[in-house]
Order: sequence, then C-alpha cells, then structure tokens
Amino acid sequence: MHPETHLALHHARAAELRAEADAYRLAAAARRPRDIRTRLGWTLVEVGLRLAAAPKTAAAVP
Repeated sequence: MHPETHLALHHARAAELRAEADAYRLAAAARRPRDIRTRLGWTLVEVGLRLAAAPKTAAAVP
C-alpha cells in the first residue's frame, strides 16, 4: 500500500469518526430536556403516591 493511499484512508476514517461524534453530541443535547421532564414527572408521581398513601388522621369533631 502506498503511503498516499494509507493517508487518504486515514483522513476518510477520521472524517467519519468526527461525523459520528457530532451526530452523537447533537442527539445527546436533544435528549437532555426530555430527561429532565422525565425525572420531574416521576418525582411528581412519587410525591402523589406518598400523599395518597399517607395515614389519615381522624378529624376532630367540635
């Protein structure tokens, strides 16, 4: 294999890897807000379940 051919293949593969890394970064950035909404949603569900399962105290009748 000629050095020029090897270098051309190296540059092509490096460009592919950079493109994959950029695509991954964009996908990860787009996914972040949904992760926050998911965590907030499950936290609200947990709070609601705790409130629903809280022991009820008898109301004082005057």
